[in-house]
Amino acid sequence: MGGAVSKLWTAPEDDPRTFGQPVGEKATYREYLGNYRLTIEMKCDGLDAEQLGRRSVPPSTLSLLGLVRHLTQMENHWFQRVLQGRTDAPRLYKHEDDPDWDFGSAVPDPAVVKDAFATWKAEIAKTDEWLDALEEADLGREVPADGGSHATRDVLVHVIEEYARHAGHADLLRECIDGRTGL
Repeated sequence: MGGAVSKLWTAPEDDPRTFGQPVGEKATYREYLGNYRLTIEMKCDGLDAEQLGRRSVPPSTLSLLGLVRHLTQMENHWFQRVLQGRTDAPRLYKHEDDPDWDFGSAVPDPAVVKDAFATWKAEIAKTDEWLDALEEADLGREVPADGGSHATRDVLVHVIEEYARHAGHADLLRECIDGRTGL
């Protein structure tokens, strides 16, 4: 790669993601979930509040900052509220009267950025603590959600799917900001 192109990619030795051969179902979910989280973080790395809050194309409210807030809300919903039944706390970045609040109120303000990333990291830590204690046999346990029930493994796959979809959005958003196309 030439000098200008190499700035668009993370050197393999600096890539924090793992690409091993996880053993077991739970380890596989953990590796994919961890790698997608890191991908989102890497897509946001080095950007200021204005860049993180930059909207994709009107009238869309999609931005990298909005994605972080949405993924925080999603982690909280699925891991805290659904899988652990912790519904007593208010929902994160969600207002019933504004379904786009996680994105729409993601304004390019340093305090909003700091809050979003701190809250996201806190939700990840809570999720990881719960996953650490999860027994492989519990992956088939059914939990009530959306008027029915879902196996824990299905929720994990859904969360991974959500991260994967939004990592694709993050690719395009980052490329529009500074031309960076790789990690």
